[in-house]
Amino acid sequence: MFFIDPSSHDIGRSPSSAPAAFTPSVRWGIPLEAEDFELSPTASSQDFSFHVLGPESRLLPSYWDLRSRIFCEEQHLFEASDRDELDRNAHPIVALSHHSARAGEAVGVVRIVELSPRVWQGGRLGVDADFRRLNQIGKGLIWKAVTTAHGWGCDRFLATVQRQNVPFFRRLHWRAIEALEIRGLPHQLMEADLSYYRPSRERRPLEAAA
Repeated sequence: MFFIDPSSHDIGRSPSSAPAAFTPSVRWGIPLEAEDFELSPTASSQDFSFHVLGPESRLLPSYWDLRSRIFCEEQHLFEASDRDELDRNAHPIVALSHHSARAGEAVGVVRIVELSPRVWQGGRLGVDADFRRLNQIGKGLIWKAVTTAHGWGCDRFLATVQRQNVPFFRRLHWRAIEALEIRGLPHQLMEADLSYYRPSRERRPLEAAA
């Protein structure tokens, strides 16, 4: 499961990027239960926590590395780099593991960016392959992304979602707005129900961390 930004023009140029080659980057094959989506205000637990990165964060190299591994090396959505113009103003968010050999390393990523005043978009959502069997990371990243933007004055939070992942987002209180085709792949433009995602008190960095 991942967001693809419509402005990312290099999507699909790899010969291995046909629909059959796409592997969900968050989770697969796990039954969804109602209690899976009862999140705390931070979505954090004793095993994982979610953090907005400032421009000087020591976690930025881990954030960029995981994005590259998921979207370039694994899924072949991009050839050399998955970075684009939105990263100039985007706010990176990472999930950290606390009880594994990779404690303190980013094991999940997402970015949020203000497209226009009070309108935000989520993108580049992905979870490290070794951690995808766990429901918590993907939904925690979504929760952190939307509640953070909501706390920063967001009135609308949008994302483009691959069609097969629409039911997952619906259960997380998102609604489908419009069917899209991005580089030959079916997607849905979706919007989060901000009444479900209560605003966080996350302090907004002075600048993005591109």
